[in-house]
Amino acid sequence: MALERVKSVKYFVLLIVIAIHRTAACAAIDEPAAPDFGPNVLIFDPSMTSIQSRIDAIFLQQERSEFGTGRYAYFFKPGAYRLDVQLGFYMSVVGLGQSPDAVAITGAVRSKAAWMKGNATVNFWRSIENISVVPTRDHNIEVWAVSQGTAIRRTHVRGNLNLWDNGWSSGGFMADCKIDGEVTSGSQQQWFSRNSDWNRWNGGVWNMVFLGTTHPPQGAWPERPYTVVDQTPLIREKPYLFIDESGHYFVMVPRLQSQGSVGTSWSTPDMPGNAVPIDRFYLAHPDTDGAASINAALAEGQNLILTPGIYHLESPIRVTRPNAVVLGLGYPTLIPDNGSVAMMVSDVGGVEVGGILFQAGPINSPNLLQIGPPESSASHADNPSFFYDIFCRAGGAAVGKATCFVTINSNHVVAENLWLWRADHGKGVRWNANMVQTGLTVNGNNVTLYGLFVEHCQGYQTLWNGNGGRVYFYQSEMPYDPPSQALWRHEQAKGFASYKVGDSVLDHQAWGLGVYCVFLRAPVIADNAIETPEAPGIGIHHIVTIRLGGVAGSGMEHVINGNGGPVLTNRIARVD
Repeated sequence: MALERVKSVKYFVLLIVIAIHRTAACAAIDEPAAPDFGPNVLIFDPSMTSIQSRIDAIFLQQERSEFGTGRYAYFFKPGAYRLDVQLGFYMSVVGLGQSPDAVAITGAVRSKAAWMKGNATVNFWRSIENISVVPTRDHNIEVWAVSQGTAIRRTHVRGNLNLWDNGWSSGGFMADCKIDGEVTSGSQQQWFSRNSDWNRWNGGVWNMVFLGTTHPPQGAWPERPYTVVDQTPLIREKPYLFIDESGHYFVMVPRLQSQGSVGTSWSTPDMPGNAVPIDRFYLAHPDTDGAASINAALAEGQNLILTPGIYHLESPIRVTRPNAVVLGLGYPTLIPDNGSVAMMVSDVGGVEVGGILFQAGPINSPNLLQIGPPESSASHADNPSFFYDIFCRAGGAAVGKATCFVTINSNHVVAENLWLWRADHGKGVRWNANMVQTGLTVNGNNVTLYGLFVEHCQGYQTLWNGNGGRVYFYQSEMPYDPPSQALWRHEQAKGFASYKVGDSVLDHQAWGLGVYCVFLRAPVIADNAIETPEAPGIGIHHIVTIRLGGVAGSGMEHVINGNGGPVLTNRIARVD
């Protein structure tokens, strides 16, 4: 009997073992395979124990790597974490929840400027999206000390937020964020905030624009540097990644808001949009993909995700399908090696492109990003295309040339957070080396820009030829390096205005424009910072011009159209 009982027990144990193995096998079958985002996307979940050491090592590599080749994105699955997440160059932090509060990081997700002794004026190319933070570092303050080419989106700071690190800082972008406490802008020279909510805003230097925000700061232009526009007239929030309860990946494409909006999009449980499965995206990799393979996938109807890295393109990436979605992870960089356009978008509606760094190659490109062919004429009023976090550069990392960084030919395009930069430092930086004539050219009608930064191009920084244009926030610095007035002029005019509205335009409005100059090589002068036709439908609201330094006798003669005082010494001029 005892032997029989032993056999029975062994058999029972065997059944249990088999059942466990079957359960594990079924779980393995049900568990979705992780998409291949490449080696530079690090995916974390709360059960992991070595996250801090891994992210510390990457930060040490990227903290000073302004023109390096590393590109990284951190994905955090829903849950609670205790971490100090520091961001250097070309780094993105992404929460994978359906709400920012689904990923809660206690500690910090921060951009500091210790490597420059607090000077954050070159803290470029880093971003945060779709997370919540409980700050316990830096005296329990979240520090996001950045300048151009950055973004903080869809983020909940459960405390206070500083936009500086006790040194200089030079502009940034915030959208769809909630800060429970106070935002202190400190030394931020300019800043653009859209559809965000905070308890209090403290600070302001030259040019701060608040669009569709709750609790904007008190004070009126020009005594205070604030431009407040109550509602955002038209927006579709940037698409974002998330995972469902089963671990399947999707890209949420939020709905279009066209009736005027205030505050965050995620403040209520109802967050309508279209959840697109990840298998409808082609995941491109820089070591194996070029324009040919990417275009083949797009032609088959796939959307596109560019995983982190540097892509050398033999020809343009062509986005031809309406409602196509193209997203970059961790600042993927597109370089046209043969002088072509890097990306061409057809004259179709509903396209969404975001999170890409375009870098000019050694052979001159006519454009780096072209939206619509020159003959574009279709109306996309019911289904506009959106472009988010688009950054272009020529020089800095290497010699690069382009006639224009971005040209918009299509109608009803909305773009936000564009930094178009002819480099003023780094490699290949000379008047006859990193040559770019114009930063942005707009030929389409009814084009809207939220947060436009254009710097150091050799002609107009912005040339706007379409009617119905709307611009909310403009930051621009003229080129440092014109070698002489004879080489920096056109027709009978000295220099080039930064912001030029074409002579035939009848309808154009812009709010909160800052134009600055530092002419380091010669005593050159720009006749005007801004030029527009004199037409009833044109209004430029709140302008500041500043001469930051430079050769004696250099500067800007007028603010706009021959009006407004000169900035020919270290001084500032404002126009309402």
